[in-house]
Amino acid sequence: MTERPEADAQGEAARQANERLGFAGGSLAAAKPFKALAGASEDHDRALQCLTQAVYYEAAREPESGQRAVAQVVLNRVRHPAFAKTVCGVVYQRFNASTCQFSFVCDGALARDPLPSLWARARRVATEALAGRVEKDVGTATHYHADYVFPHWAPHLAKLAKIGAHIFYRWPGGWGLPGAFTGRYAGGEHIPAFDPSRLAAAAAEPVIDYPPVAALPERRAGGRPMTSAVAWTRPRAGNSPFPIRPRQAAR
Repeated sequence: MTERPEADAQGEAARQANERLGFAGGSLAAAKPFKALAGASEDHDRALQCLTQAVYYEAAREPESGQRAVAQVVLNRVRHPAFAKTVCGVVYQRFNASTCQFSFVCDGALARDPLPSLWARARRVATEALAGRVEKDVGTATHYHADYVFPHWAPHLAKLAKIGAHIFYRWPGGWGLPGAFTGRYAGGEHIPAFDPSRLAAAAAEPVIDYPPVAALPERRAGGRPMTSAVAWTRPRAGNSPFPIRPRQAAR
């Protein structure tokens, strides 16, 4: 089940809580370059499309370092045992469920044509990431959220960096260190078709009950069970008092 939005601070209260939460100490271990898709192929083309979508819809108006950081989180997840083993699989994880890992794949954002100049920049960032460029400032981060929210899970993770409007985290302990990233890229990239009818059950004015952040899987730090804290839940009409926030790409 999705955690209720009341559990997470928002707005100015969230910004203050984020300021109080300290950064993890010690050196920041950089991720290894992602080179599983170095050559031209159909998988490469599809992975590039999915990663470009993630960079654009999550961080179109962020600084370039912030865009590279979002791309790094996606690729870090590909290599972590907790997530899907393709780029599109990570981006579209839970696409067919009532919840999504990344809000833009379920909230209707894909129905809007991207701005060409911003899309071109996002595509370049994604291309470089798939060619092995590493955003060292976020290390092995697998989670992030916008600075105007303070998710209930934030204190349980290791806070690594703030770039632009996003704050990046890894799991604490060995689960978040390079040695845990043992997943192998599986290939077989698949981009689900966007179907506007899937949003028909939502309210006429789209709503969210959790801010647009990269989400925790069904695992709390240390292995204790928890309910899934996901990025976005397709709402039932009238079930949430929170209006959807404008995406950065529309600002």
